[in-house]
Amino acid sequence: MLNRMIYVSEIQTEAPRQFQTQLQKKVYETLEKLQIPFQRVDTDEVITMEDCAAINEKLDMNMVKTLFLCNRQQTHFYLFITVGNKPFCSKDFSNALGVARVSFAPAEQMEVMLGTKIGAATVFSSLLDIENKVRIVFDKEVIDEKWYGCGDGTTMGYVKMRTKDICKKFLPYANHTLSVIEV
Repeated sequence: MLNRMIYVSEIQTEAPRQFQTQLQKKVYETLEKLQIPFQRVDTDEVITMEDCAAINEKLDMNMVKTLFLCNRQQTHFYLFITVGNKPFCSKDFSNALGVARVSFAPAEQMEVMLGTKIGAATVFSSLLDIENKVRIVFDKEVIDEKWYGCGDGTTMGYVKMRTKDICKKFLPYANHTLSVIEV
């Protein structure tokens, strides 16, 4: 399979001049308010982890993989953040958290609850989850990384910041507790 060439802009350290979504605007306002330094790039639309290779190279880090999951009844929701090259195993995730088996949440739920479309799930969506309906779960391997790379709520904007800033500044500000599991 041939990798398609993805456009990746030069690295920038300021918010975009124009925002594609309300979430994206809120992301950069929050990073500024919390004084979390970041680097960012604009790209062609990126949906798959394979498409992230050029972004990883430009920002000198590894993009996380963010999965939006739920139980069968769609009463419990999880945002699982893991390393990009790790395959997802529902059984391992459920066992590590001690919860009922999960699957991918429907795209409609993702748009309503996270403010994003498929391919744009991000920890930043916790800013929109004011009722704390989504549990934020990190793979321990992500916590161990110095840099955290993810989308900015779109499929065409990606940011790099310190993992500790996400865990110790951003998530408390978003009023979300971080769960860490080993899978």
